[in-house]
Amino acid sequence: MSGSPSSYRDRIYIVKDIILKLVEYGELNQTALVSFCGLNLKKHKPILEDLEANGLIRRTEKMVGKRTVAIYSTTPDGIGFCRTILEPYEKMFPRRKDDEEPTGIRLGVLLLV
Repeated sequence: MSGSPSSYRDRIYIVKDIILKLVEYGELNQTALVSFCGLNLKKHKPILEDLEANGLIRRTEKMVGKRTVAIYSTTPDGIGFCRTILEPYEKMFPRRKDDEEPTGIRLGVLLLV
């Protein structure tokens, strides 16, 4: 994402993409989550911190050798927030055509599988 107008994504859609990726994969390390969502860690870390502070995602740390790796997963509150707030919002205000969901998968489908 270069920062050009065509690559801009509203914060609310970034939040939804983060929650959906975590639901899809169960848990992801910080590098994978940022990469799969098409984010820049330096620019978007505050969004991850806000989601964690509000209880929508969970961050745990695991030791891998001498390194500490941040692992993210979603919470039941995060799934509920996505279902009751974010999905209806996106129905009312769909993304622009050039800013589609990365996976094209809806949360309801993921939870029923």
